[in-house]
Amino acid sequence: MSEAAALRTAFADRFAAVALDNFAQAYPYAAHHTTAGPDDRALPVELHPAFASSYDWHSSVHMHWLATRLLETGVTFPLADRLGTALAANLRAENLAVEAEYLRRHPLYERPYGWGWALALAASVANSRVPVIATLAPGFEPLAAVLFDHMLAWVATAPEPVRHGVHGNSAFALRHALLAARALGRADVEDAVTDAAQRWFLRDAGWPFAWERSGQDFLSPGFVEAELMAAVLGADRFTEWGTAFFAELTETSTVLAPASVLDAHDGQQVHLFGLGLSTSAAASRVAVTLRSNGTGGELGLGNKGRVAQLIELLEDAAPRLLPAGLEAAVSDEFMSSHWLATFAWDALEALPG
Repeated sequence: MSEAAALRTAFADRFAAVALDNFAQAYPYAAHHTTAGPDDRALPVELHPAFASSYDWHSSVHMHWLATRLLETGVTFPLADRLGTALAANLRAENLAVEAEYLRRHPLYERPYGWGWALALAASVANSRVPVIATLAPGFEPLAAVLFDHMLAWVATAPEPVRHGVHGNSAFALRHALLAARALGRADVEDAVTDAAQRWFLRDAGWPFAWERSGQDFLSPGFVEAELMAAVLGADRFTEWGTAFFAELTETSTVLAPASVLDAHDGQQVHLFGLGLSTSAAASRVAVTLRSNGTGGELGLGNKGRVAQLIELLEDAAPRLLPAGLEAAVSDEFMSSHWLATFAWDALEALPG
């Protein structure tokens, strides 16, 4: 068994337990609901019958994504049965219809981070080989349709991307939307997202990795952009683009080293655990894309050497960025455990092997 497979085996049941705990925890809950008047007093579970757990809407959404991925990969009995039961109860068609209608009436709600995760969840359900998950797919169709409409409107009118390392980051959401559009057969959305990504990012070069990281980042702005462009451009074009984009990345770049979290009770500071996990995932996927192009393709000899160096840097950094976030994801601290397991599993899935 590879090291990556061993880590997935070691954490699958632990993450399943975390997901189940989150599904059962209704409070505290940050609703982020814009109150329309004095009578607008609905409880979170009334506004969001599918996703009223795990502290906030987007965390609940991606905890459900985590549960679908864990069942796909393999979780032991009885955790697998409990996960399947929870998913079937929470993601009933009538619950998802309420969520879709809420998003239709509140077109800026959870833009773009929650949109991206909800589309990732819809795609995971639609493509699942697990019967209890696959039967949920029809209920996701109205939700995905609303989100795809929102995504089309957003990328058509946004003049510039958001590049910071938290929820508003454009590249992170675009990648989820792109992969979901491909999985769900929405060529119009795939084309619109591809156009936006190239309009916003294709000319980027020499990303200033020395400016990363900020103290509340859970995303590396540079790495999530590169991860998106790898999905958009394909191996040949990405290798040329990536060589220029990563020109300032070196083995001493701070972004390739684990961050220190001094106060695990600080919900913003623990974002740094997620930063390590999301950067690990992006580094793994970018390295795979570069490797698939034969470490340079048609590039000149000097650039081929740089591609090989980049692959080595990324493959070396990816596992080093994991340990702190993996342990925080299964801790008793709710500021970490309500979301980190999703990022941890995504990073473990991204590791080759």
